[in-house]
Amino acid sequence: MTDQMMSLQILAPGEVTWSAVPIPTPGPGQILVRIEGISTCPHWDLHLMSGEPMFPGRPIPYPYPPGQPGHEAVGVVAALGTGVSGPAVGTRVAAWRDQGHARPGCYAQYNIFEADHLLEVPTDLPLAALASLELAMCIQVTFDQLDEIGGVAGQRVGISGLGPAGQIALQMARAYGAREVIAIDPVVERRELALSLGAHTALSADELAASAPAWDDDAATIRAKQRFDIAIDCTGLAPAVQVLLATTRKAVALFGVLRDPVEFGFFHWRSGVMLLGYDSHNRAAAERALKLVVERKLRLEPLITHQLPMSRYAEGVELLRTKQAIKVAFSPWA
Repeated sequence: MTDQMMSLQILAPGEVTWSAVPIPTPGPGQILVRIEGISTCPHWDLHLMSGEPMFPGRPIPYPYPPGQPGHEAVGVVAALGTGVSGPAVGTRVAAWRDQGHARPGCYAQYNIFEADHLLEVPTDLPLAALASLELAMCIQVTFDQLDEIGGVAGQRVGISGLGPAGQIALQMARAYGAREVIAIDPVVERRELALSLGAHTALSADELAASAPAWDDDAATIRAKQRFDIAIDCTGLAPAVQVLLATTRKAVALFGVLRDPVEFGFFHWRSGVMLLGYDSHNRAAAERALKLVVERKLRLEPLITHQLPMSRYAEGVELLRTKQAIKVAFSPWA
C-alpha cells in the first residue's frame, strides 16, 4: 500500500477537487477502512454544494473538511489501531454512524472510523444493498420511537416524501406489520418506485391535501377524513407536516429536518393526534436495520439510481438537484 490516496474536498459552493493526500493512520480505538463505495446523503450534498446550511442558522466553513460530507460507506478493514481486537483486517464492514463533519469523511479511498462505528456485513450482498445502512439506522430510530406508543403493526401508515428516507420507511412499515402503507410524493416516478417496493397506494401531495378535513369540521367529519393511523414525514417541510397532522389519527413522527414552525392548535388537540420529534442515533437501531437488509425485508439497492466515479461528484450532485437521481453511488477507485 502506498502512502497516498485520493480524496474529495468541497472548496466552495459548486467547487470541488479530487486530489492526492496522505493515507491516515488509525489511532487508539480506531480502524482504517479501504472504501469500496459510498452513497450520497442528498440533503448534505445538495446543501453544501449550494452554500446553504443543512441545519438552520449553522455556518458552513469552506473549504469543507476533506472527504465530507460522505458517511454512507462500505469497505474492507485495512488496518487496526492499538487496542482494537476486531473486526480483523480483510473483514467487510459498513459505517452505521455519521462521525461528524469536523473530521475527514468517506468521499475518499480510505477513511478512519472509531471501531464502534462499524458493523460487519455479508460479503455476498452487493455494495448498493449495504452502503445506505447509516440512513436505514436513522429511520429505524423513528420506528423505535413509534414502538413506544404501540408501533405500526396493524396500522394504516402514511409516508410523506419519497426520497431515499421515505422509500426506506415504507419498506420498514411493511416489515413491521403495517396493515396498509400509503406513499405520498409529487413526483410520479418516486410514487411508482414506492409501489414497486411495497406501498399499497401512492398519492400526490395535492391529492392528500384536497382530502384533508378543514379546521371548522365537526369531530365526526375529522375522524372520517383521517386517512392514517400513523404518519411519518420525510420531507421536513412545514406544509407537508400540517397536512399529515390533519389527516392522521394517532401520531405524526418527524424524520425530515424541520426548518420552519408548524402549528399545533385546537384542531389537533380535538383530533387527538400526537406530534413526535426525533431521538438519538444508536448502534442497536443499526443492528435492527442491518437484520432487515440481510433478511431482504429492506432493499436499499433500488435507491441507487446512478453509479459514478468519485471524480464525477459534481455531476452526481446535479443529478440529485434535478431529481433525476434518488441516490448516487460513487466508486473512489474507478
